Amino acid sequence: MRIAIVHYWLVGMRGGERVLEHLCQMYPDADIFTHVVDPERISSIILRHDIHTTFIARLPFAKRQYQKYLPLMPRALELLDLEAYDLVISCEAGPAKGVITRPDAIHLTYCHSPMRYLWDQYPQYHAAGGFGARVMMPLFAPSLRQWDMTSAARPDRIMANSAYIKARIAKSWRRDATVVYPPVDTTLYTPAGDASDEYLWVGQLVPYKRPDLAVDAFTRCGRKLHVIGDGAMLGQLQARAGPTIRFTRHADFASLRAAYASARALVFTAEEDFGLIPVEVMASGRPVLAFARGGAMETVVAGETGLFFDHKTIESLLDGLDRFEAWLPRFDPLAAVARAQAFSPERFRRAFTAVLDEAIADRF
Repeated sequence: MRIAIVHYWLVGMRGGERVLEHLCQMYPDADIFTHVVDPERISSIILRHDIHTTFIARLPFAKRQYQKYLPLMPRALELLDLEAYDLVISCEAGPAKGVITRPDAIHLTYCHSPMRYLWDQYPQYHAAGGFGARVMMPLFAPSLRQWDMTSAARPDRIMANSAYIKARIAKSWRRDATVVYPPVDTTLYTPAGDASDEYLWVGQLVPYKRPDLAVDAFTRCGRKLHVIGDGAMLGQLQARAGPTIRFTRHADFASLRAAYASARALVFTAEEDFGLIPVEVMASGRPVLAFARGGAMETVVAGETGLFFDHKTIESLLDGLDRFEAWLPRFDPLAAVARAQAFSPERFRRAFTAVLDEAIADRF
């Protein structure tokens, strides 16, 4: 079969691109289609493939301002010529599933999330946007929602990266989905000896991940916190942080892996679709204190590999920290490592292939 992989954009290596790497390894002869690509920020695994871009890539400042062209992306996707491909895999956290395929081609969608900024998190994105975004979003959002729901009928099968996203797909698209957890290469992470007394927060410093919650709570209680990440909130977070909090703007993989293994625990304040970082930390033999919603509820085992706090408030997080400190002497690093191994690349490949086999059996 000739295979095409459609990815929303290739401008960095985050969770969606890590999944794409595994698909590239599973299908080494596949061609990749995307809106815009920045080769300097993409891994060699992805760059080995032939990469084709939509007309978005030819628009001014597309490598950095691609998100501003969102209203044009459905049209750009529908103009792609995928006539030659027997299998099309769309990686969806944007409108990638909207490509048009041959009637006899098989189209699988691996969904990280329906577009948050169109559906359940629209009010937060609208409020946090600049003046232009606040003016334009109400104008284009209704038609994009209609297109997003209509185009959800195009894939033959939809896979969700968690049960949390399966529920969001059912709500937004009225489609059923099969849960296929994303792959985490747990062999890259190794437990260390004794942990430090410093908690860890890792991620983009953007509002929906709530780094401010961690910074404010740890400033109030005086516990040590290491924040690793960059983003629009960095300056304001540094200004409000107490003396027990330190920031690392950029960390290479070796430094990040060492930080995972030596942390007292990961503090995970985001409501993520799946959340690779808690799994990576557990693979490093350390526990997680997570907000009790989203994908973390499916990866972290309460009382075994970590604990949860219930509300996005300083008081709730501080209460969680107190309970966590009391529980921590009972934590077994080997239990965390074993839990992380449930999300191995091998399991991802078996589950993904099983969905493809079902689609082929139904078709032929």
